[in-house]
Amino acid sequence: MDILGATLRVCVDDLETAVPFYERLAGGTALRFERGGVQVAAVGCFLLMSGPAAELEVLRKVAATIAVKDVEEARRVLSELGAHIVAGPMATPAGRNLIAMHPDGAIYEYVDRQA
Repeated sequence: MDILGATLRVCVDDLETAVPFYERLAGGTALRFERGGVQVAAVGCFLLMSGPAAELEVLRKVAATIAVKDVEEARRVLSELGAHIVAGPMATPAGRNLIAMHPDGAIYEYVDRQA
């Protein structure tokens, strides 16, 4: 499984206020989308999320987003290593993802850019 990088997940109260700060910090423009009632802005290595408290409570349990070459391969490797696949693989606005709980209890999202 090829790990291509990681994204830090940041829950914010006000996305419109947070985005300009992170755009200046990361030196880029935010890619925005919505998923399940949560507004999301991807800026550099940061994934900013804002929305209903109940949704954010769930999202806060995921430690980081890990970019991989192929989510299906990640699912196979993670399963072989004893991780529990909590959700997915499934299509997202940017590709495919899955949520996995590692044997130590840490929860991560794995994503690829494949349609």
